[in-house]
Amino acid sequence: MLTIGDGMRVGRGLARRSFLRVGSAGLAGLSRFLGHGAADGRVFAADALKPYLRDRSVIFLFMHGGPSQFETFDPKSEGPSNVHSQTGDVATSIPGIAFGATFPQLAKRAHLLNIVRSFVTGDGNHDIKPVVGAATQRANIGSLYARVAGPMRPATAMPTNVTLFPHAVLDGAGPPITQFGDFTSAGDLGPTYAPLVPGGGAGFQEDMKIRLPQDRLSDRRGLLAELDRGRRWRDLAAVRGAGVIQDSAFDALLRGVSDAFDLDKEDPRLVERYDTAPLFRPEAIDRKWNNHKHYADHGQSIGKLLLLARRLCEHGAGFVTVTTSFVWDMHADANNAPIAEGMRYVGAPFDHAVAALIDDIEARGLSEKILLVCCGEMGRAPVLNAAGGRDHWGNLAPLVLYGGGLGRGNVIGRSSRDGGEPASDPVFIPDLVGTIMRSLLDLSEVRLLDSLPKSLQSTLAQGRIIPGLG
Repeated sequence: MLTIGDGMRVGRGLARRSFLRVGSAGLAGLSRFLGHGAADGRVFAADALKPYLRDRSVIFLFMHGGPSQFETFDPKSEGPSNVHSQTGDVATSIPGIAFGATFPQLAKRAHLLNIVRSFVTGDGNHDIKPVVGAATQRANIGSLYARVAGPMRPATAMPTNVTLFPHAVLDGAGPPITQFGDFTSAGDLGPTYAPLVPGGGAGFQEDMKIRLPQDRLSDRRGLLAELDRGRRWRDLAAVRGAGVIQDSAFDALLRGVSDAFDLDKEDPRLVERYDTAPLFRPEAIDRKWNNHKHYADHGQSIGKLLLLARRLCEHGAGFVTVTTSFVWDMHADANNAPIAEGMRYVGAPFDHAVAALIDDIEARGLSEKILLVCCGEMGRAPVLNAAGGRDHWGNLAPLVLYGGGLGRGNVIGRSSRDGGEPASDPVFIPDLVGTIMRSLLDLSEVRLLDSLPKSLQSTLAQGRIIPGLG
């Protein structure tokens, strides 16, 4: 925690009592997304206001562990007993289409969604390949976008690219799962374009607040100069060599970026509508599963994470990755509950939280402005294993998109009779990446940018818009 204020002399007369507090997490994050370490030394991309940026944001809700297509959006109700959804099914608002019965709220809103029943992730490996993988240059998709748009929004001082883990909203949440991939990777693009990762709940908001009397704000540049002479900022590696970065970080704080991260700014009734914690208590989860803590973190955080993601988009963030914990793995082994029990722990909070987000976006008139993507790294095997779980399956996986100008009420592709393969219109990860990028960018204009590496241009233009969307 860096504290500047009255009470202690610094340099040529600076006093320390109530000037500026910037916590280490906020400072390091700010220095990174404001452009520290950029090859050209700029704070933001010079092209950040150009017309090739569409007025849209993305919330990518990653269902880590590999969600089952059967118990989510393709229940195969007429299939054999060891194939069809083990939670039953529920009719949706689209005639003739059913979801797994754990998703009653989303079923009522199916006419707002785009459901892809022919999505192929390519293998059954635990990783994060739709977000960070071969199709994204081993960088978070948001980093690709930030490389084009710039790491910060000049108009609002918001970071372009953010990743949210449970600890952003939940005290005591476990650490992020990193053994299967790094959600914060920027690949070869460099750390300037890596996602900002807020953490520690309210502590992050406090780290991002100014503690400077109004009558001294006009002298903030002099304050920073004095601090440099006093070697206080230069002792912090995160901002060593920064100059213009310091000034922009200060401006970001002054503009109230921290407000976007503060759920206390929301109507308590809306927070209650999102909040999954009161509905899905940890004590209801059987402690014999090693994943008990992951189930609890997911159930208690997913609603507020999505509310926070909406707030960040509304304040100008361009790409927000949301991931809870490694909970969609349903083998029915020592770690993971059988499929029906696991869906109570995982699917029910998901259904509640995503429905709340959709209602909120609709009420705010933001359905054209925010694209929601929900998928995992793979799907689940058509036939139950001996313990009542479903094993890894790379030939078909659930995918749902909402908003972002992509239409609504579409059911894209069909699966085979056993739900294990596409029967029509296969959709692959490069198609998903291409759809996201075409929602965010005018690629015909982006191709004219000489400042972008050819490899990035190729990555942005890969795939196609998913058939039936756009």
